[in-house]
Amino acid sequence: MSAASCLLTEDQFLCSICLDVFTDPVSTPCGHNFCKTCISDHWGSKFPFQCPNCNKFFKARPELQVNTFISEMAAQFRQSAQQKASSSSSESKPGEVPCDICTGTKLKALKSCLVCLDSYCETHLEPHLTRSGLKRHQLIDPVENLEGRMCTKHDKLLELFCKTDQMCVCMLCTILDHKPHDVVPLKEEYEGRKAKLGKTEAEIQQMIQKRQLKIQEIKHSVKLSEEDADREIADGVQVFTALKESVERSQAELIDTIKEKQRKTKKQAEGFIKELEQEISALKKRSTEVEQLSQSEDHFHVLQSFTSLNAAPPTKDWTEVSVCPLSFERTVVRAVNQLEETLSKQMKKLLAEAELKRVQQSAVDLTLDPDTANPWLILSDDVKQVKHCKVKKNLPDNPERFDTCVNVLAKQGFSSGRFYYEVQVKGKTKWDLGVARGSINRKGKVTATPQYGLWMIWLRNENDYEAREDPPVRLSLKSRPEKVGVFVDYEEGLVSFHDVDAAALIYSFTGCSFTEKLYPFFSPCNNGGKNSAPLIISPVNNRE
Repeated sequence: MSAASCLLTEDQFLCSICLDVFTDPVSTPCGHNFCKTCISDHWGSKFPFQCPNCNKFFKARPELQVNTFISEMAAQFRQSAQQKASSSSSESKPGEVPCDICTGTKLKALKSCLVCLDSYCETHLEPHLTRSGLKRHQLIDPVENLEGRMCTKHDKLLELFCKTDQMCVCMLCTILDHKPHDVVPLKEEYEGRKAKLGKTEAEIQQMIQKRQLKIQEIKHSVKLSEEDADREIADGVQVFTALKESVERSQAELIDTIKEKQRKTKKQAEGFIKELEQEISALKKRSTEVEQLSQSEDHFHVLQSFTSLNAAPPTKDWTEVSVCPLSFERTVVRAVNQLEETLSKQMKKLLAEAELKRVQQSAVDLTLDPDTANPWLILSDDVKQVKHCKVKKNLPDNPERFDTCVNVLAKQGFSSGRFYYEVQVKGKTKWDLGVARGSINRKGKVTATPQYGLWMIWLRNENDYEAREDPPVRLSLKSRPEKVGVFVDYEEGLVSFHDVDAAALIYSFTGCSFTEKLYPFFSPCNNGGKNSAPLIISPVNNRE
């Protein structure tokens, strides 16, 4: 029996109604086989009775008996098919669509049929791939709830899409409820939606990339913030350590001063005491001699010794002599005042050094822009130096060039963030330095005030420094800068100038409102003999 079943094909054991292996197979008078339940349900109360396969009519409902031979063959085939399926297919797992036909272990479905509204494993899918009547059925990747794809009102497949109501409909819906509406096949709407989904997916991916870049930007900002915090902590520790050492030195000096005063007072008191003790010793000796003489009965001896004993021994008048307890109140006050003054100076110096180190972290590499240079200026080959020359150059008068004032701008401009650069001014008696907005007047006289887009300081007559505010602010500098640092915080509205070597703040423009790109501004001024040295953009060496 087993050998014989191997020669039979799968179609011979499938009921043409349920498309599954026979269960209780019965034969009709015309010789065709069906599951007993399937043919009974198919006929129901219909009349006349007709064979589903050959369409032969029967006058009366045939009496159906189970075909034991076919039943045994089907049982063996079912067992063989299940063994084959279990070796080539896998049991459906949670989240996977199970086969609707499997009666025992539910295997994983490979396809779902939109006509039969069932999902099939590899074995039960075979008829849809081989039988001509089933090949026309529409197969899709396995999905659950195929009944949901049927129109609940007309019990027809939802194979059209109503654009008017934005819903899936069946063929009868288009004739009845959706007759005047814009209806297209599901596939057509699917293609359109798929294209939109592709575009949406591209937009989503672009949004993801932007957010990933933003994450990197934020992480970079956090890293920079951590580095700034570490530097600030290091600078703070350095400042407070220096202040602490200064306080400890002042404390030690105060203690030494007080102890020295106390030592001198004690030494003076000890000297007085020693003198007094010496006088007391001498007086005691004379007292003894006087007592002995007063007790003598020798008239001659008393008279002879009386004159020498009657004279007072040499002693000091101690009436005005005293040792006053020392008062150290003024000593402490003076020491604290001196410490306060020292700390104030030292703190200002340390803070200026820390501030310079901080702004130097924003150093940028600058070069001069030849297109903006006045014709009386000469730039070095590396465009890092500028000085006044004695011969005016023949240059095109382009819109960017300063035609009257001997000025030049940097090629690099900044419209956000912070930037810092240093300029050597050593050996010069006149110079201008600062930043200018891009729209600054390049033709004729340039008004050097923030109102006209220029934030700068200058030197005149070797020691006459001014911040070009409106009105100008005279600057009193303790030393003559040889290298000037310029720092700009665009968002903060700050432009500050620093004496790099002295680590001292020269001047700050605060509360500025920047709306344009800012360009570093340079003017070596006219060459008056002593002012022939160039302005030099110098590399920034952080003061570690």
